[in-house]
Amino acid sequence: MPADLSFDQAPPIGVPFRFFLTAPWFGVAAGILLLWQGGDLLASRWMPGALGLTHLLVLGFMLQAMTGALFQFVPVAAGGNLWRAEVVATIVHPAFAAGAILLCAGFLFPWPRCLEAAAVLMASAGTLFLATLGRALTITPAVGATVAGLRGATLALAVTLGLGAILVTGLVTGRAWPIIEVTNVHAAWGLGGWALLLLAGVAVIVVPMFQMTHPFPPLAARVFPWLVIGCLLLWTGRLVGVAEGPASAGLLGLLALAATFCATTLRLQARRRRKVNDANFLMMRSAMGTGLAAVALCAWLVAGLPGSDDNRLQVAAGVLLVAPFVFAINGMLYKIVPFLCWLHLNRQGGPHALPPNMNRMIPAKATSRQAGTQLGAFALLLAACLWPALARPAGVALIVTFAWLAWNLIGAVSIYQRSRRDS
Repeated sequence: MPADLSFDQAPPIGVPFRFFLTAPWFGVAAGILLLWQGGDLLASRWMPGALGLTHLLVLGFMLQAMTGALFQFVPVAAGGNLWRAEVVATIVHPAFAAGAILLCAGFLFPWPRCLEAAAVLMASAGTLFLATLGRALTITPAVGATVAGLRGATLALAVTLGLGAILVTGLVTGRAWPIIEVTNVHAAWGLGGWALLLLAGVAVIVVPMFQMTHPFPPLAARVFPWLVIGCLLLWTGRLVGVAEGPASAGLLGLLALAATFCATTLRLQARRRRKVNDANFLMMRSAMGTGLAAVALCAWLVAGLPGSDDNRLQVAAGVLLVAPFVFAINGMLYKIVPFLCWLHLNRQGGPHALPPNMNRMIPAKATSRQAGTQLGAFALLLAACLWPALARPAGVALIVTFAWLAWNLIGAVSIYQRSRRDS
């Protein structure tokens, strides 16, 4: 275990767990939406159903899980003291959840009032969350790749939420924003900035710790976040008159950095010191492989090669861009949740009260089978981009896999609660 982790500063277990236990239900909702609308949803990335599905996964599942992880990770791994973490989490958690639901409803029906309410909730909760994170990451004396990654991710989330508010304002008021251009930049900051930088910052600690690999190259890991931010700024320049060539170079640079991170992680996993093929390893490896596929397809589309104007390929690129983060989060939850249960039981129990083994909190067979359904569900969703008849089977698969994830996490929390009562 890394020596620089400070678990004495960890928040109460209910702070991250409220986010972790909520996240899978947004995946279930995404499956229900796909089951309801079928193949029509995947006809174009601009379909209301496609926008709703995307935001249920990224603003629902991903944001919930990633927010919970930050409440745990910033004090433990970055030494940042989060101001009134329990109070902030109590406000941010329902606001983010309600904002995702209202935004999806606003896309689907459409209800401008829902979009306005979603924007207000996300902006207010996001400001509180970002201010809390920013303060903690500014005053911490810690340095290194993880701190740099968390700072870059916080900046990227601020830009993502700001651009999202601009887009909602344009939709509600009818202002003549360049909607397509702003949306493309918004997506780049959300997935290529916030999600990629947080995943990389967490992976620097979690991959060596849980998968017994060699550490990431320290200098490259420290420089990586700022190279990503630089590429994103260049890509954003297209909104203020930067020529298409340099702006596209920024996007291609971002794709190259993402591919480098994926390839480096795969190389470290291939040379790991202990060959344990658990669900965490399977999902992280699948995430990196899918990430490389996403980079390849996006580079094809950006280069304007044959088929780049095909709506089906654009939707498939969206699936491939989201899938790696869903896979990685799914796998990390299977390590983080049992570990936190064990840690808090170990700290709360008496000298003779031994907490249950982490591997017994969620049986390995259950995690591996659920991980397999996760991969199968997204394979079906990707195939449905080309063959719409598979959309509803993909929806059923999403419902099953995310409900199974929720069940496994609830099982671990139940064991924690029983052990705490018995100790």
